[in-house]
Amino acid sequence: MSVTVRVPTILRTYTGGASEVSVEGGTLSEVVTALEAAHPGIAARVLDDDGKLRRFVNVYVGDEDVRFASGLDTPTPAGSTVSVIPAVAGG
Repeated sequence: MSVTVRVPTILRTYTGGASEVSVEGGTLSEVVTALEAAHPGIAARVLDDDGKLRRFVNVYVGDEDVRFASGLDTPTPAGSTVSVIPAVAGG
């Protein structure tokens, strides 16, 4: 199942500058695995050392925040869009 991944500016060095890439995967975990296979190094910026989503990275499948869905087990239907959004801190 092909999905589109929206890549934030800070991670575009891994995608050759592309703001969107297409990968295959039926769950978010499969999408991250495919993303890493196609663009080595990017998964380490999205996942922590335990293989979980980093606290400061927000990921959405469509309009749904995966933290309130099934995390890495969130389904990614064909044609869906996965958005990776780094958290912004400020004061």
